Amino acid sequence: MQAIILAAGMGRRLGEFTSDNTKCMLEVNGVRLIDRMLRQLQHLRLSRYVIVIGYEGEKLKNYLIKNYPSLPIEFVENHVYDRTNNIYSLWLARGFMAEEDTLLLESDLIYEDSILEAAVNSREPNVALVSKYETWMDGTMVRIDDDNNIVNFIPKKAFKYSDTDYYYKTVNIYKFSREFITHHYLPFLEAYIKVLGENEYYEQVLRVITLIDTAGIKALPITGRYWYEIDDVQDLRIAETIFATPEERLRKLQHSFGGYWRFPGLLDFCYLVNPYFPRRRMIDEMKANFEPLLRDYPSGMGVNSLLAGKYFGIRQSYVVVGNGAAELIKSLMEGHDGRLGVTYPTFEEYPNRHDTERLVVYRPDNDDFSYTADDLIAFFTGKDIDTLLLVNPDNPSGNFIPLSDLYCLAEWAQSRGIQLIVDESFVDFADDGLSQTLLHNDILERFPTLCVMKSISKSYGVPGLRLGVLASANETLIARLKKNVAIWNINSFAEFYMQIYGKYEKDYARSCDRFREERAIFHAELSAIPYLRVIPSQANYFLCEVLPPYTSYSLTLRLLTDYNILIKDCSSKKGFPADRQYVRLAIRDRNDDLRLIAALKELI
Repeated sequence: MQAIILAAGMGRRLGEFTSDNTKCMLEVNGVRLIDRMLRQLQHLRLSRYVIVIGYEGEKLKNYLIKNYPSLPIEFVENHVYDRTNNIYSLWLARGFMAEEDTLLLESDLIYEDSILEAAVNSREPNVALVSKYETWMDGTMVRIDDDNNIVNFIPKKAFKYSDTDYYYKTVNIYKFSREFITHHYLPFLEAYIKVLGENEYYEQVLRVITLIDTAGIKALPITGRYWYEIDDVQDLRIAETIFATPEERLRKLQHSFGGYWRFPGLLDFCYLVNPYFPRRRMIDEMKANFEPLLRDYPSGMGVNSLLAGKYFGIRQSYVVVGNGAAELIKSLMEGHDGRLGVTYPTFEEYPNRHDTERLVVYRPDNDDFSYTADDLIAFFTGKDIDTLLLVNPDNPSGNFIPLSDLYCLAEWAQSRGIQLIVDESFVDFADDGLSQTLLHNDILERFPTLCVMKSISKSYGVPGLRLGVLASANETLIARLKKNVAIWNINSFAEFYMQIYGKYEKDYARSCDRFREERAIFHAELSAIPYLRVIPSQANYFLCEVLPPYTSYSLTLRLLTDYNILIKDCSSKKGFPADRQYVRLAIRDRNDDLRLIAALKELI
């Protein structure tokens, strides 16, 4: 068996990375694609390597001759690479193709070793490697039957998003027998080029064969194995993450702060959402209005603060809408010049936006990082602070102060002229949480120094919309924040979501009830893991102390490397004892939680 590698393309979409070299000379984590590919192929004991070169072909040729002097490499040159496509490159190699069974590959691929081994070891003589469709995939798709026969090739022009449940993406790795090549593929290839020209794709020939010939091409699904096709700079960055060392992959994912849909099969227990809302009907209504929302401008702050007021039942003049709570936190803290009281550990976006020298820090003196309103009052009484921050429930501890006690804290702050910021982004998950909110006109008016922050992303399950609100009866503050944000600071999809939310409010209440049931089950399951000490929580996550033999880092790394599960390593957060280890685990739905529990049990 031989390998034929197509490497003539220009790779225009990679810009500066291919300005003076062909795509397969691209480095991923310090290793060129062609070097990685040849190393993997050498394990297969192939008879020769036929490489079709074109753009910057001499550089590639010279590089390979110098670095692989003993490797049986044959070069085929496509002199018109800039006016043809891969169908012509393959046609130029037809003489070699007709001589042996062939492993056909494109040179812009990166994949794990087992993928080539699966192709070569397949009992079927003619196979196309395919992977179940995911949103990042582009290019030729196929549909297969229950026996893995390819029943149709779907080119880009025929792609339908409504059919993606049935699609598999071609990995652009094929194994063909010499008999299939000489009696089926090459005759069709020649006829296709004569009729339709040289600026086509070789997969089109396979499509024709599938439709009108009896020669069977089997699909070889490799779903779940790592591979990626590198067409642009974003693809390169994703490939660098997928194929990094375990330690470097973890670091890259932690510093991407989301966008995890780009990484196949990754299960995110790091970021915090509501797994039970929105329901399908609300999503369908959003989809039905996709085009006008995409094409039309959103409203300004006047309309959006009106919608937010309707959403939470408070006055328009009391609320400002943000592009996520993060935008409002930034604006609020940049306007704060005094001393800030804060409890550690907590959500650090607030103190990180503040001068460290003007922080007054309270650290609860117990193993669960729990505290009450009385504890805060006792500690901060007599302290020189202008503002007190309370995240309630707190993040990452899950500590919760009920509404009746918050009144005492607000009275204390009011009597001393201290601004009280309460971030209640997770309050709806608390027991009886929907009745624990401070977002009521009478409460805001009773405590004019009170500011209430709420991230809609976290509790309402729509982090991609980037929505948050800040409410206060201090209308001067609210007006300043409204003036400080951009005129169109949220998009039309977020605006429309606020507009229709009222129709689904009962669904949201049911989702919170369902979540609390899942939290109780998940708590019991986690508590049975001997190397975790689970801290009680009223939020949608659990803070867990990690016990020997693991550390927070080693557990996080093992879960990612062995199970493709990402959790939050809290070792970089402030306020934890230096000699103890903690992780935060999001609470997801039953299926996802069971997958994490199974992984944790295997690591016992």
